[in-house]
Amino acid sequence: MAISSTLDIPVTSTVPQHVAIIMDGNGRWAAKRLLPRTAGHARGVQSVRSAVETCGKLGVRYLTLFAFSSENWRRPADEVSLLMRLFVQVLEKEVLRLQEKGVRLRVVGDLSAFEPRLQELIEQAQSKTAHNDQLHLTIAANYGGRWDILQAMRRMLQASPELAQNTEQINEPALTEHLSMAWAPEPDLFIRTGGEQRISNFLIWQLAYTELFFTDCYWPDFNSDELKKAFEWYRNRERRFGRTSAQLQAAASN
Repeated sequence: MAISSTLDIPVTSTVPQHVAIIMDGNGRWAAKRLLPRTAGHARGVQSVRSAVETCGKLGVRYLTLFAFSSENWRRPADEVSLLMRLFVQVLEKEVLRLQEKGVRLRVVGDLSAFEPRLQELIEQAQSKTAHNDQLHLTIAANYGGRWDILQAMRRMLQASPELAQNTEQINEPALTEHLSMAWAPEPDLFIRTGGEQRISNFLIWQLAYTELFFTDCYWPDFNSDELKKAFEWYRNRERRFGRTSAQLQAAASN
């Protein structure tokens, strides 16, 4: 299980081990070009490919992409329908590419809301790539951070019902192992494109000590060079995890 950054100091390096991205700005990218919002989502798939390839080349081990939040059902019905069709198309076309690149795919979220065909494709894609270990790609779909914590609490109590009567035994490790991404380390770097500066219910437990990078670049324009800019910014961050700068300097000199 991953180390909790509020309990222990995780190992860090100049290259983030885990990158989490909110892929925002697809609709606004399309609107600026007098195109339907759906065109922006379709174009955004190219940026997904670029992010996967660049992360693989640079040594990132985990890449998590926020594709569809539990709140995105509120969007216009035609846009939601297009997103679902696009998800199906990507799963049908991209799995072979992921296999060749050594990428393991996982999808996290409340998948019960998706149509059976999409659920089947998700299961097949996860199974076909389960042996890969070059890069762990996670797609958060119908996902919400609060949902994640609630479902983790339910699973914890189902697995250990005695905790309901002994609440003092409930601690971070007990809950964390039931989170939807318990197998991954907490993100080192969070990126949000499109100019907004909020985490929007994404991995709210896991982002406690993550470095937050915001860019005005719309997701369809977020290419390899833009991702490298985020990595360069990350390299200049001082990750203290509650310590002082003096303590970091002393540790580095030993």
